[in-house]
Amino acid sequence: MKRKIPKLRTDKEAEEFLDQDLSDLDFSQFKPIQFEFQKKNVPVNLRISQAMLTAIKEEAEERGIPYTRLMREMIEKGLKKRRLKAGKQESISK
Repeated sequence: MKRKIPKLRTDKEAEEFLDQDLSDLDFSQFKPIQFEFQKKNVPVNLRISQAMLTAIKEEAEERGIPYTRLMREMIEKGLKKRRLKAGKQESISK
């Protein structure tokens, strides 16, 4: 049976973990992530319900990211989905 990858909370823990044989690890638990390279320099003011904000903050906390980044990801995914439906291939996050 393959080993799960433990949560590594410090650089030291990560270095010690990487110093061992990793061939028996279960890599199926990895999820793709999106790196943000584009400068975010335009502020936006958005009104949403308190319940929606609470739900977004809870999900962001579970994922370990700021809630504003989660909101931006959700907007980008929605736009990408609509653009693909419309047959537009260009990226919105150039």
